[in-house]
Amino acid sequence: MPNLKEVRTRIESVNSTRQITSAMKMVAASKLRKAQNAITTMRPYAAKLRELLQNLSGSLANTGQDKYTAVRPEENILIIPVTSNRGLCGAFNTNIIRYTAKLISENYATQHAAGKVSLFCIGKKGEEFFRNRRYNIIGSDIHIFDHLNFNTVAPVAEKLMQQFEEARFDKIIFVYNQFRNAGNQVLTEEQFLPVTLPEGNEDDNWNQTEYIFEPGKQVIIDVLVPRILKMQVYKMLLDSFAAEHGARMIAMHKATDNASEMLKELKLSYNKARQAAITKEILEIVGGANALG
Repeated sequence: MPNLKEVRTRIESVNSTRQITSAMKMVAASKLRKAQNAITTMRPYAAKLRELLQNLSGSLANTGQDKYTAVRPEENILIIPVTSNRGLCGAFNTNIIRYTAKLISENYATQHAAGKVSLFCIGKKGEEFFRNRRYNIIGSDIHIFDHLNFNTVAPVAEKLMQQFEEARFDKIIFVYNQFRNAGNQVLTEEQFLPVTLPEGNEDDNWNQTEYIFEPGKQVIIDVLVPRILKMQVYKMLLDSFAAEHGARMIAMHKATDNASEMLKELKLSYNKARQAAITKEILEIVGGANALG
């Protein structure tokens, strides 16, 4: 049985850890509330914009006017794993990293062997993992979550769109955690470019929709479509940001509960050790008294 000093030191250590995890849980809960409000208000708008983007792109498909629907042979692939800058959020980052590595090895093994699979890492954890394993990283952004808003996301989206337009990449994919609630994040693979067109029957005429363009077709293509694509990137990063804080809040909640359970066991062990020490002292006193008698 451990001595009283060792148990007392362990109790102090676990109690200090519990205070830290409890504080981190409250901080994550506060940040989650703001991030959750942002993504829940953004989703209906982003969903409608995506529907408009698909219908507009469908009406312009095969006309050579929409450069973001161009389907080319999948030779050069760009994958964008979205992770966090900090840990202590459960399996949030691990799931993204594992899925990205699995996606490359299973779906794009040929391109990867030829050095034609590239990564643009958003978040420090993903960049560290893939850089240490010598994946082809063309760039990263680890500060975008410091001030996450449309203006900070737009340059990243513009760079991706330009690289696709210049045919540097034939396909661009985001891998991120989609926020459902504090305890549920859905690992999501979403194709950013080329724009995916909805599947339909031959009787469906959604892609034959006739639009009246005002002030002009080219103006709509050059202004509206890029803005919608930027908004889609912003939505994905908002999803990941909210999911990160949800995962961290749950992880810190579980850590606090585990520390509380450990404290109960340590206090019980301390009381047993203390009782054993007192009993031993009493026995020694009684034994000494009997010897003197």
